[in-house]
Amino acid sequence: MTDIIIRKDGRAGLITLNRPKALNALTWDMCLAIEAALDDWRMDHHVELILIDGAGDRAFCSGGDIADMYASARRGDFSYGQRFWRDEYRLNRKIHHYPKPIVTFLHGFTMGGGVGIGCHASHRIVDASSRIAMPECSIGLVPDVGGSLILARARGYLGTYLGLTGDRMDAGDAIYAGFADHFIPAQYWDALKSVLITTGTITAIKPTPPPPSRLKDWQGAIDTAFCTPDLPDIRARLAEGGMLADHALPLLDYNAPLAMAVAARIIATVRRDPRIETALDHEFRYTFRCAAQGDFIEGIRAAIIDRDRHPRWQNYTDDDITAMTAPLGKDALIWEDAA
Repeated sequence: MTDIIIRKDGRAGLITLNRPKALNALTWDMCLAIEAALDDWRMDHHVELILIDGAGDRAFCSGGDIADMYASARRGDFSYGQRFWRDEYRLNRKIHHYPKPIVTFLHGFTMGGGVGIGCHASHRIVDASSRIAMPECSIGLVPDVGGSLILARARGYLGTYLGLTGDRMDAGDAIYAGFADHFIPAQYWDALKSVLITTGTITAIKPTPPPPSRLKDWQGAIDTAFCTPDLPDIRARLAEGGMLADHALPLLDYNAPLAMAVAARIIATVRRDPRIETALDHEFRYTFRCAAQGDFIEGIRAAIIDRDRHPRWQNYTDDDITAMTAPLGKDALIWEDAA
């Protein structure tokens, strides 16, 4: 069974992530295949829009397939992950800037690398099953794949909260936070896809009112606690207690402190310059170094390999933050042509 199904039908280009048993986790080859299809369809006048969905009923895409990254890093080869992220980020940028409508159907889990494929699209559809998150800090990474841009654009300091805690959003939360656009019950998706394929226009998208958002109710408390990019200050503000603190502190307690400290700085930086190029550049500074200098290997061990859920995170200093966020010089991302 092929991991990805790419075809043309009617007036649409169709991409289906096809690893349902792996929650459609994204491999390097899948990234390259998606990019090649988008490049082919950019100037194809028979393709007027793109549809991207995921096979099975559990996930659009649960994230990147990081087992090979872990294995290569354990051998001392950090270049594999660096090349993967470089190619993946190029794809994320292309989706963000794509000149034709891209409609994504974000059922079930959409996390990490799935956000990079699904949430930079022009038309992002969710349903009652949708659960969207950027949980990278729980494995020693920072919110990446351009996700720091979406976090930076979220209302108030909601993005800092979501990036540091990795809290899961349902459909109402995802629309409120800017990770999705339209709520359409799943029973209407097949008919909608048929119309989009036949017509090649997005006018058939008729959303229904989304569910209420828990995050909207928490906005004031989030802004008070997460208005600073300083992790100890955030913790001190949450120490006053309340419903938000009860929910957020256990998440912060689990996640990698260095990753959270860097993530807060990245989101603050992108908030001042909200472009995807800025987001990807600063994310790559961290991910380029994360296996050799950060907590990535330990995070994967605890979550994926041994599954003991007891990561042993390193302590950090301001010098560590500086080391993980410094410009990469000759290794920096370079955008050689138009997205």
